[in-house]
Amino acid sequence: MKVEEQMISLRLGGMHSQWLGLKESKGLQQLSLVEGMEILLRAESQERENRKMDRLTKTANFRYQSSLQEIAYTPDRGLKDNTIHLLASGEYIKNGEAVLITGATGCGKSYIATALGHHACAQGYKTLYYNMQKLLLRLKIARAEGTILKLMEKISKTQLLIIDDFGLTPLAAQDRIDLMEIVEDRHRKNATIIASQLPVANWYDIIGEDTIADAILDRLTAQSHRIELKGESLRKKL
Repeated sequence: MKVEEQMISLRLGGMHSQWLGLKESKGLQQLSLVEGMEILLRAESQERENRKMDRLTKTANFRYQSSLQEIAYTPDRGLKDNTIHLLASGEYIKNGEAVLITGATGCGKSYIATALGHHACAQGYKTLYYNMQKLLLRLKIARAEGTILKLMEKISKTQLLIIDDFGLTPLAAQDRIDLMEIVEDRHRKNATIIASQLPVANWYDIIGEDTIADAILDRLTAQSHRIELKGESLRKKL
């Protein structure tokens, strides 16, 4: 069996592509065995990392394409680059901390949340993105289908959960119980990003029922990172 065939048989796609490139450029003749193996192994490692990132990104189900490198740090936004650089390290994910992003419509909350999510996927973290209303709907459907425990376990074990557009409508009784369970299961274990038009102080009214609201916000705000965006909608500037 030829070298190429063995690589394909062993599913060494990155190594195979690099091997063919070296053959075409006649680079093989200029390399020692050790040098050639280092190049091939590095190519295979990179290929596997890329495949893993693609898989994690697809599973996350992001609504937007965004990147930390493209975030605008204009003075009127109230956004500091050192805050994003700190989060980019991924320590908040390792520590199971929350990131609370607030600001008016169109100021870039969803973009930042999604950019952090894409970056987390690149770092190898399992991530899930949900619009709040769609999350609540998904929970209702799962409860009706008898798969609610499975869904809750999936959400609980995800290393980074992103909840976008939180607070557009007040929570119903079952909704706040579900949110409480999600927050409780993730507290200090896995990271959560929440983006909302409303200041955190107004979340009490959205959650409703003081005891549950206190419990949820106590867990979310403990050791949390706050990003409070200011200024007019970025969409007006396009």
